[in-house]
Amino acid sequence: MAGQVKSRKRVQEHGEVFTNEREVNAMLDMVKQETERIDSRFLEPACGDGNFLVEVLRRKLDVVDKRYRKSQHEWEKYAFVAIGSIYGVELLHDNVEACRSRLYDMVEERYRRVAEESPNPAFFGAARFVLGRNILDGNALSLKAVDEYGNDTDEPIIFSEWSIVMGDKVKRRDFRLDEMLEGSADEPQIPLFGSNGTPASEWELDQETGSLIPKPIREYTPTSFYEVMNVE
Repeated sequence: MAGQVKSRKRVQEHGEVFTNEREVNAMLDMVKQETERIDSRFLEPACGDGNFLVEVLRRKLDVVDKRYRKSQHEWEKYAFVAIGSIYGVELLHDNVEACRSRLYDMVEERYRRVAEESPNPAFFGAARFVLGRNILDGNALSLKAVDEYGNDTDEPIIFSEWSIVMGDKVKRRDFRLDEMLEGSADEPQIPLFGSNGTPASEWELDQETGSLIPKPIREYTPTSFYEVMNVE
């Protein structure tokens, strides 16, 4: 696991200090049951180069290995679900690239053990695409996307939800992170408007979390999980 500090300058300018392995495992052990649910979603709002998310994915892939190792196709399917459940936002672009690479490298290493001499190139492509959509350049405080220098843009952070809907088909739905954070199941009633004026009719209940979330800004035609990168 990477060290906690890359440079004094990065600490001074960005407050960048990485969580060490012991602390990561201690936190995840507190929600151990969720880390072992393949489809349980995790969002790290300042993910750095991936210390936290790599360990989450490792635990999920351990479950995939245990349950589906004897079937390459089933392993691919549920590894896709695990990959699609990992989300991160990071201010510094080099960290974003490093996080994506570390997650992908772990998936590739595990997959090659299962596939041996017959890996499916489409699975590699799908994994890279999903990580590119799930680990994003952004400012978790302003909830804005950032440019390559870490400066806020006018664009919101947009995440994709990946759900197996039938057989091997995946449904992709895109959501704005700022709107998603407005919903809360703790409220006794659905508000008439969100804080940004979103009508209540544009909200829905997330069955997994019990929270109110806005309806997606875009939905995609269900497709094979091998083909998610080809659907516009």
